[in-house]
Amino acid sequence: MIDYYVHESSYIDDEVQIGPGTRIWHFCHIMQNSKVGANCNIGQNVVISTNVILGDGVKVQNNISIYSGVICEDDVFLGPSMVFTNVINPRAFIERKSEFKQTMVKKGASIGANATVVCGCTIGKYAFVGAGSVVSKDIPDYALAYGNPARIRGWVCQCGEKLQFKADTAKCKECGLEYIKVSENEVRCTKQ
Repeated sequence: MIDYYVHESSYIDDEVQIGPGTRIWHFCHIMQNSKVGANCNIGQNVVISTNVILGDGVKVQNNISIYSGVICEDDVFLGPSMVFTNVINPRAFIERKSEFKQTMVKKGASIGANATVVCGCTIGKYAFVGAGSVVSKDIPDYALAYGNPARIRGWVCQCGEKLQFKADTAKCKECGLEYIKVSENEVRCTKQ
């Protein structure tokens, strides 16, 4: 019994796992050996390549190709037309499938529209990558990063609101979660 929705214009290969409550919209291709969790929303014109893993509650907006080597944990948001890569030095005339690099997007992270994530990077828990940014190195948990190349410009709460630190502590004005700045490049949530 199929307990997810697939639009009739989309194609799902054999050997694909799709969780209950997931919706796959127009003109998508989900390739073999990929895993899509429960309650995901896969927008129009999305390709999910072989061996990709998407956790539960992932939202993939329109016009995205998620290449082999990408892992998105639960509740990740991928903005419209954002880009993943999977090879550092591609050439049309040299096959480098054995050189695919893993890219990890951790729980609750958001990547804005038209951003590019260079393979081999990890985007931390609840991090927020601004629209049009180019991620060429790891982004830590809770970081607000944008630009080309993307740099840390501040910190965000799990709910997405920008944090205002006083000394080394912050409390979200929206949801009340509390944070401590451990170092220049590390913030932790202290109260869940």
